[in-house]
Amino acid sequence: MIDYNIISTGSQGNAVVFNKHIMIDCGVSFKDLSPVYRNLKLILLTHIHSDHFNKPTIKRLAEERPCLRFACGRWLISPLVSLGVKKSNIDVLDFDLNYNYGICNVIPVRLFHNVPNMGFKIFFKNDKLFYATDTNSLSGIQAKGYDLYMVEANYEDSEIKERIAHKKEEGIYPYELNVLKNHLSKAKADEFIYANADMHSKYIYMHGHKEKGGNKHKNEI
Repeated sequence: MIDYNIISTGSQGNAVVFNKHIMIDCGVSFKDLSPVYRNLKLILLTHIHSDHFNKPTIKRLAEERPCLRFACGRWLISPLVSLGVKKSNIDVLDFDLNYNYGICNVIPVRLFHNVPNMGFKIFFKNDKLFYATDTNSLSGIQAKGYDLYMVEANYEDSEIKERIAHKKEEGIYPYELNVLKNHLSKAKADEFIYANADMHSKYIYMHGHKEKGGNKHKNEI
């Protein structure tokens, strides 16, 4: 079973803890991590946006947990070092390679956003996880028969198109146009899940456009 604790997901911040030791993204306050940070062994980071990469929190983690490992694309090396993370604690990940951490194996996948970004295939002893947010496409990625899919379902196509049309009529710039370019719709999320999941698979929609306040969940499958 994969134990997961969604500290937060959405534009207000992103951080999810798996099996108490692994966290994907660090876009929340240090206070939000106070119940979990002492048990963390590995933090996987996706991209530079502040709702995924909270600089004060990462700086505090580097101070409080000097042996904590950070794994990321090479675009995050300099930002991490500037926050006090030792280079020896940073693992630079390349797409589609398999990294063995003992507690899990990690394969990064390329995602398409307005900045460099990655998602993750994570293999625990008996379970497989696929995680992807902040992307406009999952085309070309396969993750067949995984136990848990955590995939961005940012908006409903019909709803966001209606908002865009309304704002254009009102002469207001529809920022939702950027959402269409940089985030995954529920329809695309469903298409990916249906193409890959099997009868035992579970899935969770992440990073919903309408979320307000903390979206906190704790569960296991």
